[in-house]
Parts: sequence; C-alpha cells; structure tokens
Amino acid sequence: MLRQYELVDRVLDYDPEADEALLNRAYVFSMHAHGSQKRASGDPYFSHPIEVAGILTDLHLDDETIATAILHDTIEDTVATPEEIARLFGPAVARLVDGVTKLSKIEAQTETARAAENLRKFLLAMSDDIRVLLVKLADRLHNMRTLHHIAKPEKRRRIARETMDIYAPLAERIGMYEFMKEMQTLAFQQIEPEAYESISRRLEQLKIGGGDKIAMIASGLTLLLTRAGVDAQVEGREKHPYSIWRKMAERHISFEQLSDVMAFRAIVPTVEDCYRAMGLIHRRWPMVPGRFKDYISTPKRNGYRSLHTSVIHAGNARIEIQIRTPEMHAEAEFGVAAHWAYKDKVKAGNQTSWIRDLVEILDTAASPEELLEHTRMAMYQDRIFAFTPKGELIQLPKGATPVDFAYGVHTDLGDQAVGAKINGRVVPLKTIIENGDQVQILRSKGQTPQPNWLNFAITGKALASIRRHLRHTERDEQLKLGRKLLDDIVHRLPAQIGADALAHALQRLKLPDEPALLIAIARRTLSDAQVMESLMPGAAGGDVGHALAPQKSAISIRGLTAGVAYDLAQCCHPVPGDRIVGLRRPDAGIEVHVITCAVLSELAERAESETDWVDVSWGETEGAVARISIEVRNEPGALGVIATVIGAHKANIINLRLDNRDTGFHTNTIDVEVHDLPQLMRLMAGLRAADAVNAVERV
Repeated sequence: MLRQYELVDRVLDYDPEADEALLNRAYVFSMHAHGSQKRASGDPYFSHPIEVAGILTDLHLDDETIATAILHDTIEDTVATPEEIARLFGPAVARLVDGVTKLSKIEAQTETARAAENLRKFLLAMSDDIRVLLVKLADRLHNMRTLHHIAKPEKRRRIARETMDIYAPLAERIGMYEFMKEMQTLAFQQIEPEAYESISRRLEQLKIGGGDKIAMIASGLTLLLTRAGVDAQVEGREKHPYSIWRKMAERHISFEQLSDVMAFRAIVPTVEDCYRAMGLIHRRWPMVPGRFKDYISTPKRNGYRSLHTSVIHAGNARIEIQIRTPEMHAEAEFGVAAHWAYKDKVKAGNQTSWIRDLVEILDTAASPEELLEHTRMAMYQDRIFAFTPKGELIQLPKGATPVDFAYGVHTDLGDQAVGAKINGRVVPLKTIIENGDQVQILRSKGQTPQPNWLNFAITGKALASIRRHLRHTERDEQLKLGRKLLDDIVHRLPAQIGADALAHALQRLKLPDEPALLIAIARRTLSDAQVMESLMPGAAGGDVGHALAPQKSAISIRGLTAGVAYDLAQCCHPVPGDRIVGLRRPDAGIEVHVITCAVLSELAERAESETDWVDVSWGETEGAVARISIEVRNEPGALGVIATVIGAHKANIINLRLDNRDTGFHTNTIDVEVHDLPQLMRLMAGLRAADAVNAVERV
C-alpha cells in the first residue's frame, strides 16, 4: 500500500501545482473513517481506496480526482456524510464522490433490476463529469485484481460477469484499452476457468517451443524501419487469453488453427512516418487481404487513432502490426484520461457524445431488461462508418440500417424517416448499410415510427425510441377504444349508475384507476359481463366468468374425443398442411400453433408447469386464414396486381393493412383464406413472380 508521502509525491511529480494539503486531508480522513474495517483478503479496507488512487496517478489525473478516489467509499461504508465531504474538501470533490458512491441501499426485486438501477444512476452521474467514470473504472479494476480473495464462487462469477458486460465495454468506449484488457482477462479467468487455463498453458508452450520468437520479429521490424530512416520503437506481445478465446469462438476454429496470436506495435515520431512505415512493411511482407484499417484518417468514436495491418511473416506466421505516434499511443492506452496529461480536458469532454446517447436511452427504456439490452448494444458492437450527404461521419454497429442511421443523426430525424437513399439510390429502410456508404434520409413531418422497424433496427438508441413511441401510441389508442366500449357498456345497463359506481367497480376489479380499467376493456382482459357486474351487481344476469365465452370450433385430436374446443393461434396463423401442436392452459381451450412458432419456443424456455402440450392433427376443414407480408413498389396499380394474382389462385382476401410506407416501397399485411398449405405456397410463388412485388413472406 502506498504511504501518504509516496502518493502525494507521485501527484506532485507530474503536477507541481497540485493542492498538496487537499491530498493530505483526504488521506488522513479516509484512514480514520474506515478505521478497523477489513477486506476479504484480510488487509485493512483503507488500502483499497489508496490503491485506486495509485492507479489513477499512473494516468496523471488532477488532484480533485485523486482525492475523490481516496474518499470514494467513505459515504457508503462509513459514518461520513456528503455534507461533511463538501465542507472539508469542497463542492467539486463532494459531487464526484457522490457520483462514484456505490448504490448499495437500492431495493429491487431482481438482480436485473438492481443492475439496471445502478447503471441508470451511474450513467447520469458520469454524463455530468467523465472523471466519475475514470474513478469507477479504477475502483472496479482493483476489485478485480483482488477478486480471488472472495470465498463464494457464485459471487466471484457474478462480479466478473458484471465487469465483462458493463465495465470493460465502458473502458473500451472511452479508449482505455489497457483497463479493458486487464478487466476482461481477470473476468474471463472466473467465468471460464478451464478455457483460461487451457489457453494460458498453450501460450506458455508456444513461448518455450519457439524460443524468443516475438523478440526476433520485433528486432526485424525495427531494423527494416531504421534502415529506411524511420525512427521506430517496436514492441511485441501475445494477445491476451480472452481475445484469443473470443476469436476461436467467432471463427469456430481451434487454438492450433489460430494464426495471429502475436501482435506488434511500432511507435514513430509523426503521422507521415506512420504511413511511410506501413508502406515499408507492405513492401517487405504480403498483406492479409481485408485486414488493413486506417483509424488515423477515420478515428474510432472514442478517439482511437492508429494504423492496423496483418502480414504473412517468415515461416507463414500471420502477425498483426499497429503503427502510431507517441500521442496516439498514450490515447490508445488510456483514452480520455490521456488528455489530462496533455492538459487537454476540453477534448476529453468532447469525446463522450456516446454517453449522451446512453442517457437518452435511460429516458425511453420501459423495463430493467430493456435498459440493459439497449445499453449493451450501444457500448459493445463492432462498428462501421457511414456518411451524411454533407460528409459528416456517423459510426454504427455492423448490420445497421437507415433507421439506425437516422436515429444516430437525431431522434427527430429517425421518428420522421419515410425512406432512404444509399449512394444516391432509393432503397427500403431495412437495407443493411455497408462500410463507407453515403446515406440520405428522406423525411416527412407526418411520419411516425412504425412497428415493423423493430424487425430490422439494431441500435439501442433506435430500438428504445421506437418502442417508446409505440408504447405511447398504443396506450392512447387503447384509452380511446376503452372509453368507447365502457360508454356502450354503461348504456346497456338496466338503470343509470350513481356517481360512486365507477370507484366501487375499480375496487371490485382490483384496478388502481380508470385508465387501467379502460385499457383492460380494450385488451379484452375483462369481458363486458364482468364490467357490467362490477358497475351494477346482478346486471350481467348470470355466471360472468362464462357469459361471453367465445364460440370454439372443433378438430380431430389424437387420444381425445373429437369436438374439443380450440382456437387457431393469431401469432402464427396455422393452415391445413402445417405441422401443428396444441397448447392447453388452465381455464382455457386448446390453442393450435404451427410447430415452429416462436411463442412455443418461449414457453419451452420458461418451462411453464401449468401448460400442457396436446398432440393434434387436422381434421376435415373447409380452409383457414393465413397471414402474409408483401412489399410492393410504390406505383399505380400495384395493389390491383396483388388482388388479381390472389383471385387467380382461388384465394380470398379477408383483411388488408398498410404497415409501412416510404418513398419507393409499401409493406402490406394481408389475411387470405386458403384451402391448405400447398395452395398458400403456390399463391406466394405467384406473387413473387409479379413485377410490382419486391418480397413476400409468411407472417
């Protein structure tokens, strides 16, 4: 553990103007506050905040941040109060300490909810001052270094998983790759101990078997560059175990098949030297196609700049080489924190626009699960680059569509998108954007987010915004419908109801307020008879539980008597010829699904004990209704073509709905009555053959 004078001397070495008295006060206060508290390792608890502060001195952070690190656990774990911290150390340090303080008193019902609430408050705090994140990452890094002292394996794995899912991606997003790599390695050791041991053992065997191969290759690279007049400092290393394991999993290959386990870094004086060195290396060894990346001309969103390439070195060894300047290297190692060393705090603040996106997601997430899903999407996906018509660079995850691009530019643009042009060509909004594409979003003030966008949008910001709009729209529509249905129910009562009747009805139905009643009526979770009975007992005139039970049909059921009541599931719309299965729940008839229906998969995963599976088969039937989605060109007569094709196949249109409309294409959902599956397949093939039709899918 660092002594008081050692810690202060470290700070004064890189910042002679630091407030020495502030650091001394913080050290003494924290030591007295934590007193005799012990960590799981048996060390004094006070050693932890001092080691966190020591980690941050390596980043050359300012005195307020170092004081915050020393004090970061005092409010949570001691009797110290925020007011006391503000009085003794100033409002800036108090605000930072409050932002970093762990939120242990949060009461939530599930681990997911607790993690989401911690993440929510943490993101809000760090959006105000990025130093909150720097202290928190150093805190988590030291906790991971001492994680092996915790006795319970399940607790170690939980902390490691949280580190892998949240803190390592956060470190990566602000460019602190050394923090990220060490946290990933320590977490991987707990989550996949056998894989970690196996890869580590093989890396050791590789060292022994190949001699000092890394040093020899590094020496050869240095010689190549210096002979050409490029002053280069070259170093090499094996990739860390988690990086190797992830590549093996992504490529579905064994360790022996993985050729690029060695990485080299060349530090050269200027940007011009970077490109010159790259040319020299490519002239000396063949480049691996598709592996050259220029992050100098097009930096990553976190500010990372470097040239990357992979070459086939002597003996068919594939090696990765990174080339950068000393300033780029400092930023690559420590990201935003590096700007404190360069006294460039303004630039550090400008590199956190992605945090604003995360904070916007906080306002739109409907549940803890949705918040965690969208946040991880925003933090931890491979990126591509696309351009606006004015040349502005927009970074997106691989697989992104114009909808994601529009929301990446601005939420209003996403909400109003009606179409897109990629490289000047009109395309559907679900088209996948390629690296380097120029994207123009076509907008209309009358447009609103469409439900089918959820099928192809992939960014957390886009999904959160679409779902928020749909929730509000659905609620408004349900309230209007519920009000209309309730007025009709009241009109059918045998007498006019009193002023208190609605309040008593809510009590009988155990609903909190009138909007909840209206939504329940609109969703048909309450029958008309139940509402009538709650408003005026006896008005329903019978057993309200079965007063309005829908009429069921009958099909053959192997092992049961014919004539059992059933419903054809609305999620998959089975038709004669589909392989089907029945689903029976308590107090309900049998629901018939296609065997491949996604709802069945969800139920199987939940393993619902009260759900019975029933083996069913088609009996005699005159047909069924299938639902298909048709994407047609936006041109006169297109719907007439569809209707003609459907009529020619002796099918009948039951319902048609326009789901999506943009400049070039319309997407319609059509319910058609068909005899059986072969007829449906012939119909879909006929539709696909029509020139006006772009795509046909069964819903």
